[in-house]
Amino acid sequence: MRVLLTRTPDRAGAMARALAEAGGEPLLLPLIDFERAHDQEALAAALGRLAAGEYGWLVISSITTVRALKEVAAARGVGLPGLVPPGVRIATIGPSSRRVIEAEGLRVDLAPEGKQSAEGLVELWAMADDGGAAGGDGAGITRVLIPQSDLAAPTLAEGLDARGWAVDTVTAYRTVDYPADPSLRLVEGLAVGEPAGQEAPAVVLTPDEASRELAAGRLDAVVAASPSAARRIHAVLRPLEATRLIAIGEPTAAELERLGIPAAATAARPTPEGIVDAVARAVAHSPAAQKETP
Repeated sequence: MRVLLTRTPDRAGAMARALAEAGGEPLLLPLIDFERAHDQEALAAALGRLAAGEYGWLVISSITTVRALKEVAAARGVGLPGLVPPGVRIATIGPSSRRVIEAEGLRVDLAPEGKQSAEGLVELWAMADDGGAAGGDGAGITRVLIPQSDLAAPTLAEGLDARGWAVDTVTAYRTVDYPADPSLRLVEGLAVGEPAGQEAPAVVLTPDEASRELAAGRLDAVVAASPSAARRIHAVLRPLEATRLIAIGEPTAAELERLGIPAAATAARPTPEGIVDAVARAVAHSPAAQKETP
């Protein structure tokens, strides 16, 4: 099985290795990349309010957000915990980001294990103990800070606002078409996961090369890692009609559906193992595979 991963080489290592270990041949097509936010002053001001104790919660919703915050921390000569004062509770989207955050020295207080998405976090948050502050008046309302991508959907902020929390969002990084400006690209390494600069063990294709592979029927599946990656797949790859598309997470699956190229399978967990399982399910349920079954 030849599987196209739409990630940059330094962010696809674990996924590519898991596919190779399962007997597949991973190939890479970098489509999106990440840069520091244009408005660094707004991010610095938000983190200043965090340090001053104005927020009861910090939401670190992605591994890329960890990289962005680590860059700020490194510029100040501290580690990631140096940005977060004691007593601030931290929420994230799921086990993978939780593992990365905790490896950086922060404690995660809230993370969904089932529905690993903004919706899942909002649903779980309803059961969180806020000390009676939510729904209070004036300064009594517990405030939540969400540093995020410039393309982040409003799902999380609106969901928490509807539950009575005071929510502030700030752009921590920009999602851009690959390649990012080298002077702006996020390159800060992580304590665990994908270290920046560690190349994935896979061949890297251009969009034209990938489209030729698709047209020749030499790709068994294409993995979309995010809604923004789904949009880029739709924009640059042809033909997609007979392609098995694998979505990482329900938001990505919903975006593929909206674009008219529904996913053949959705990874229940945004982990290398979850993606391998989704690829295997998509291929096993394909008409060709069923014809070959005795």
